[in-house]
Amino acid sequence: MYLPKQFEETSIPVLLSLIKAHPLATVITLSTSGLNANHIPMVVAENADATMVLRGHVARANPILADLAVSAQTLLVFQGAEHYITPSWYATKKETEKVVPTWNYAVVHVKGQMRVVDDAEWLHQQLEDLTAQQESRLNTPWSVNDAPAEFLNQIKQAIVGFEVQIESMVGKWKVSQNQPSKNRVTVVQGLEEEGTEKALYMRDLVKKHL
Repeated sequence: MYLPKQFEETSIPVLLSLIKAHPLATVITLSTSGLNANHIPMVVAENADATMVLRGHVARANPILADLAVSAQTLLVFQGAEHYITPSWYATKKETEKVVPTWNYAVVHVKGQMRVVDDAEWLHQQLEDLTAQQESRLNTPWSVNDAPAEFLNQIKQAIVGFEVQIESMVGKWKVSQNQPSKNRVTVVQGLEEEGTEKALYMRDLVKKHL
């Protein structure tokens, strides 16, 4: 990933916060026919030695499992807030007209070694953790154990777990830092006027870098 210094985010808590807020990862592996991408929700966990790991599961029929025979090296991309930035929002447009559109975004790339975990207890715990991660914000959260045991066992037999030991995390927060301060102020104003949830999310990221 191209990463100018001004866009680099190195805070581990900030990176993990984005991953937890946007857990659906693009999981990229190398297969015999080239690169393979899958979209898989992940859970951040901590090993006994305090190292971090990402855990997920896939259908047993998913070819991603065969990719491990080629290479266990895996890249996971977590896409956070993103928004189109019109040059009409820049204060300098009125002064010079030397402005162009761009796209603001926050993203985390994680690299690590993937391994399959074909263990019933591990898989059940992973399903509980993933479910709790998403259901905890609901008024009436659903639990894995709400499903009939026989049905749940059938589901678990059709899937297999995997984890990726985190070797590196790289964050890119491209949120108008390359613009003069007066342009950043007017970008915040433009996003606020647009008023959508997506725009307001980006507005807050830009404001943090004013």
